[in-house]
Amino acid sequence: MSIFQSITLGILQGLGEFLPISSTAHLILAPWFFGWSDPGLSFDVALHVGTLLAVVGFFWRDWLEIFKSVSNSVLHTKYKIQDTKYNSNLLWLLVIASVPGAIFGMLFDSKAEAAFRNPLLIALTLSVVGLILYLVDKYAVHRKELGKLTKLDAFWIGLSQAVAIIPGVSRSGATMTAGLFLGLSREQAARFSFLLSTPIIFGAAIVKVPHLLKAGIDAPILFGILASAITGYFAIKYMLRFIQKVGYAPFFWYRLALVVVIFAVYFTR
Repeated sequence: MSIFQSITLGILQGLGEFLPISSTAHLILAPWFFGWSDPGLSFDVALHVGTLLAVVGFFWRDWLEIFKSVSNSVLHTKYKIQDTKYNSNLLWLLVIASVPGAIFGMLFDSKAEAAFRNPLLIALTLSVVGLILYLVDKYAVHRKELGKLTKLDAFWIGLSQAVAIIPGVSRSGATMTAGLFLGLSREQAARFSFLLSTPIIFGAAIVKVPHLLKAGIDAPILFGILASAITGYFAIKYMLRFIQKVGYAPFFWYRLALVVVIFAVYFTR
């Protein structure tokens, strides 16, 4: 694999992991479009390390606030470290939401990705999930803040994340859609999705890092990690601003455009 290919795939991973467009679908489609060879498991792990660096680099202050809120709850008012912007329940909600995705990921991740690699099936999931996101964003009431999220809400968001093992669904797309359906504001749905991505990406990276170390780290892998980390960081940063002003509709139209390209390539080869 060339450095150009690794950077391209790193950019696709960084964007697709945090925008509701499916990183897995893009990492499958790019080699199919351009006739590249499969980069392999070690490179996949490297890209996840990059997105982990991105989400931790952007949200490390938020995670400190979350842990401080839990400390305040345990230590009670008299011994509070300081006031925090997050409810002490948020950590437990993230834990609840992480469980379905972790279980489904361990059991079905590799099987689902192998079973749904067909470009036409990816086109189907891209269009269907994109349409659901569009409709929920347009018609649901978005007033709920994270502090009003219940344990049952967190479970449903986590269950939607589990479905994202199918290429084209998108982990961020599924969790944002579920959050919007449950009444979260656009920005809060995205924020919860990004915070939830931290333990999921961390868990996936930890499980597979030994394979990466065994295979060895070369220049393409390093460039892939760097591209994924930088792109992911800015994807998070500008996504939070973008959806407050514009909403999620552009991602639906992007998905449809990509579906058209898939059909065009598939039926002209």
